Amino acid sequence: MRFSLSTLSLATLAIFSSPINAAPHAVDELSWDKAYTKARALVDQMTLDQKVGMVTGVGWSAKNCVGNTYPIHDPYFPSLCLQDGPLGIRFSDNTTAGVAGITAAASFDKDLIYKRGQYMGEESYGKGVNFQLGPSVDIYRSPYAGRGWEGFGEDPYLQGVAGSLTAKGIQSQGVIATGKHYILNNQELNRTSSSSHADERALHEIYVWPYARMVEAGIGSMMCSYNRVDGDYACENDHTINQILKGELGFKGLIMSDWSAHHSTVKSALAGLDMSMPGDITFESGTSWWGSNLTQAVKDGQIPEDRVTDMSVRIAAAWYKMRQDEGFPKSTLESFHRNEAPEVVVSDDHAKIVREIGAASVVLLKNEDNILPLNQDISHLAIIGSDAGPNLDGMNSCPDRGCDKGTLAVGWGSGSVDFPYLVTPKEGIEARVDDSVEVSYTGDDYDIDAVSELAKDADVAIVFSNADSGEQYITVDGNEGDRRNLTLWGNGDNLIQAVADSNENTIVVIHAVGPVLMPWIDHPNIKAVVWPGLPGQESGNSLADVLFGDVNPSGRLPYSIAKKEEDYNVRISPDDEINYLEGLHVGYKHFDAQGIEPLFEFGFGLSYTTFEYSNLKVDGDKDRVTATISIRNTGEVDGAEVAQLYLGFPESANEPPKLLRGFEKVFLKAGKQEKVQFELSKTDLSIWQEGEWIVPQGEYKIYVGASSRDIRQSATLSL
Repeated sequence: MRFSLSTLSLATLAIFSSPINAAPHAVDELSWDKAYTKARALVDQMTLDQKVGMVTGVGWSAKNCVGNTYPIHDPYFPSLCLQDGPLGIRFSDNTTAGVAGITAAASFDKDLIYKRGQYMGEESYGKGVNFQLGPSVDIYRSPYAGRGWEGFGEDPYLQGVAGSLTAKGIQSQGVIATGKHYILNNQELNRTSSSSHADERALHEIYVWPYARMVEAGIGSMMCSYNRVDGDYACENDHTINQILKGELGFKGLIMSDWSAHHSTVKSALAGLDMSMPGDITFESGTSWWGSNLTQAVKDGQIPEDRVTDMSVRIAAAWYKMRQDEGFPKSTLESFHRNEAPEVVVSDDHAKIVREIGAASVVLLKNEDNILPLNQDISHLAIIGSDAGPNLDGMNSCPDRGCDKGTLAVGWGSGSVDFPYLVTPKEGIEARVDDSVEVSYTGDDYDIDAVSELAKDADVAIVFSNADSGEQYITVDGNEGDRRNLTLWGNGDNLIQAVADSNENTIVVIHAVGPVLMPWIDHPNIKAVVWPGLPGQESGNSLADVLFGDVNPSGRLPYSIAKKEEDYNVRISPDDEINYLEGLHVGYKHFDAQGIEPLFEFGFGLSYTTFEYSNLKVDGDKDRVTATISIRNTGEVDGAEVAQLYLGFPESANEPPKLLRGFEKVFLKAGKQEKVQFELSKTDLSIWQEGEWIVPQGEYKIYVGASSRDIRQSATLSL
């Protein structure tokens, strides 16, 4: 059959204009041993140049993903697609904009955290993404840190659980998860030039901890960070890569550079870097530290060819482990060639998961007079603040969400995604109230007189404000990634004060990347404070589900909120040498050790019901400890409680007063009781001392409660 040029063009146009619905995809991962056997058989057939092509990116924007490797033809190995990020697929249509990592952490819900990773992996698979560049497990060391919202909070145990569950979820769909940013990458200021210094104990117990848990979960890839560590760039640091990650932890996968975090040919190769991303020295420079330079370094005897073989085997092994050799789809991302890719719809019904986890992550900080949930006796409801409404320039009008206009549902930078739609709080509330209720709205944060007048006439006034942050390459309102201060943006404090002065039933809703100061918290008219975090595209629906009682709030804070700014012990360092002088005292551990009362502690969150803890029993030895406790819903409303276990080490261990070592979310109908069990492994009982993990001898204290400060039951155990 013959085709004319015009006929062929029409056929091609039809292919690229008709949406393709990607089917869900689930795999049983191959074992590392089997994956390595296949990888070695493949790589043994390759020439040096082919192996070099496999480990070197083709350059920024050279293809359709943020990172691509060169294809190998004989033997066959495809060009691999690497794509941001920890929240979903960046630069893509027909995908989902879900809750941020920090908000997922606030759910303290292991099932939902896994489902979040699972749907992200499903979408990446449908778009032909080999590597999803997430999760991020950067410890929220300082509340000012710009990218803290991409990860899971200030505690390494919580980061480890959430990071590994997310990685497992992504990889359950045949996509390679990428843990980042390895390591000591905890601020944006001077991120490409500064050198971080932490003692070995803090390095292992705080910052390496979540990476170790992801290695145990079988994660296929890690990304080294921009900063230096003890003077050496993180991507050419023999101690952190070869000795710790590949040595102590036994990591079998590959480690790639962050984009342009690669700074040498020989040193990086010998230190354990396996993939150069995006491949060029600087974006679109046309030069590379690897490529022909790597080939020449091998020929000159500066790098053993076995090292390049190992890089290639690690990459191929991760590919085989996720069974990407079994009909993996070609990439259809629109990143840089939007008119050349077919329209593939991968969002499926994932909005339901986003709405569910968004509601489960709402933290109720205050609820005086049981003003929440809202009842239908209200005749006039005032919604106040630009954070309740839309970005009038369009929800995706600012590249990589680099602005703060309208409601805040995600931070900015490479960890953000495009919104397919965004349900604002105003829309979510209006859709939920009865038609008989009058709803008034103003998005003007600065006309205090008008705001006061509007609030005065309402039965209940809900006032919204936010605080944003993001990645260093975008500056928003003078914030170069990191936050300049911890105050609310857009006249928020004055706005809240004015509303509270005018209405005796004021509810405050804060969308924020992290902690903010609350000088208005004790105002007698502020009856409730609601903290939805960064809830993604279903923001207004998730919030309305909680405000009107369809969902009983069960979110818990993944960080500490201080009474005053000086109570925090870590600021953003302006120096090129960043010394982690706080050691192990990060977040709530600092507050506990110094006897500082926070405004709202780590793990805190209220419910529309109450829970009673009883009958704590603890048993075990140095290899495993089991703790069981009974929890009863003593209120009149069904709800979920987050039972948290904290461990107090023997005094000789010189640890902070208590460390999170377990949490379980349990749903209980009113009046019902259930037994909750915690299992502590030898790892949970260990400290890093003189180059190894040891279980200190002596008396341990087991604390179980509703937050790091609200301890309901305790017990002791001698090991």
